[in-house]
Amino acid sequence: MHVHDLLQVDSLDLTLLWGEGPLLDREVRGVTATDMEDPARFLRPGDLVLSGLVWWTPGDDRAKADRFVSALEAAGATALLAGEETHGKVPDVLVDSCREHGIVLVAVPAHTTFRAITEAVYLRQWGELSRRPTDHCALPEDVRDEPAALPAADADPGVLLDRAFAPLDGPPCYLLSATGRVIARTPAAPRLTARQAVTAIEAAGTGPTVRIDGDAGPYDTWYLHVGGRADVPPRLVHEIAEVVAGYRRRAAPRQAAGRRAADVLVALLAAADAGAADGAALEAALQACGLPAGGPYRVVLAALGGEESDLVVSALAEALRHSPGERFAAGRLPGGEAVAVVHAAPDAEDSTPLAEVWPALTACRPQAPLHAGVSASVAAPGGLNSAFQQARYALASARAAAPDGARVAGVEDLGTLAELLAGVPAEVRAAFSSQVLGPLGRAGSTSHRMLLETLEVFLAQHGSWARTAEALHLHVNTVHYRIQRIEILTGRDLSRLDHKLDLRAALLCR
Repeated sequence: MHVHDLLQVDSLDLTLLWGEGPLLDREVRGVTATDMEDPARFLRPGDLVLSGLVWWTPGDDRAKADRFVSALEAAGATALLAGEETHGKVPDVLVDSCREHGIVLVAVPAHTTFRAITEAVYLRQWGELSRRPTDHCALPEDVRDEPAALPAADADPGVLLDRAFAPLDGPPCYLLSATGRVIARTPAAPRLTARQAVTAIEAAGTGPTVRIDGDAGPYDTWYLHVGGRADVPPRLVHEIAEVVAGYRRRAAPRQAAGRRAADVLVALLAAADAGAADGAALEAALQACGLPAGGPYRVVLAALGGEESDLVVSALAEALRHSPGERFAAGRLPGGEAVAVVHAAPDAEDSTPLAEVWPALTACRPQAPLHAGVSASVAAPGGLNSAFQQARYALASARAAAPDGARVAGVEDLGTLAELLAGVPAEVRAAFSSQVLGPLGRAGSTSHRMLLETLEVFLAQHGSWARTAEALHLHVNTVHYRIQRIEILTGRDLSRLDHKLDLRAALLCR
């Protein structure tokens, strides 16, 4: 868009006070409103400057107007649009100063708002951007090139998003993860819950959405979503998505270094013959991962079934990022599980339980069973080995409870005998069951299978002869006979509570 294009918008009712020839053909690249006496540091080349002239008062000398206008000239502004509302008209000294410095001056009547001018500029720009030839970039050069320096400066993705959309008057835009985590948003974008974000990604017609694939598979996918503005050219959103993808690529080496540091920490916790990791080595590993030297900590183990098990660290890291107030380091064990050490700040207000995130995480790859085990909180680094073992036990419990699905189990959530036994290694459960049940455990004959069924019903009916007989459609005497046979074969007395518990546990371990 050029300055003369703006003058032709009848609804704005603008009046050209000074400007000529090539100056009116200069391209407008942005809009900045200011009433500072020296706005130079807030201006960019190609800016259209809006000012209500609050900085000027009647009786001010020409030098004050010259300082303001020379700042515009030095910054490379295309034109000054001066409001008439404050003083009734644009001062003559400002007209003379603009003429001398070569700055186009346009009067804005009181009934025309600066917002109307801004919207007119950007709506026209969006239309022009979408019509540019495919071998020309829609984004201005400074918007494309500036993000290259941001990863080195450890910039937040929100800074990138804000700067990329600033020349377009900052429409509401989000950078979202595949699980609905809001990675960044522009100032005009209202807050979204994870559920609302997933809906926005999936819904058609709510605004342009562009997928940005990561290097670590589906759990690492981002989406650039412009909400509520169907008039934003899709090509423009695609180009900004390319800028974001470039930002991710440049940040990848630093993330890889963090992963290597996390692998060292994980190896220390998982060393089979360690018993307890060396204190100095553990402290150094925590420091290398950027984690505090003091707790509380918790350990999370995750496992991903199927052929994509190498993506498990990405999956666990995405889940933990839903709690930005908690710092973590995530690595991988040789066996394929992911391990994360989380600094679990007790006063973190933005903490999200893993169980709440897990359904959205599972939806990224429904065919791959995803399980996690969470330890209890430990107060110091010396407790991390114990926390690691707790998390491993909880993971085994989650796998046993939902082998083909997805589940998160915490050691603090183990509330039943079945949940407790689910975490015991399969070979240990099998040995215990065989030892306690004896010949019944092999169930090689029809009579043994019948006795096992009777035992299960008898224990489920809390040792009631009558209810067991009713459930099995037997006479009570038959139940008495079968229970006697069970006691002989197992060597257990079913009138004793401890023997009942032994047999119940043995049945659960089958």
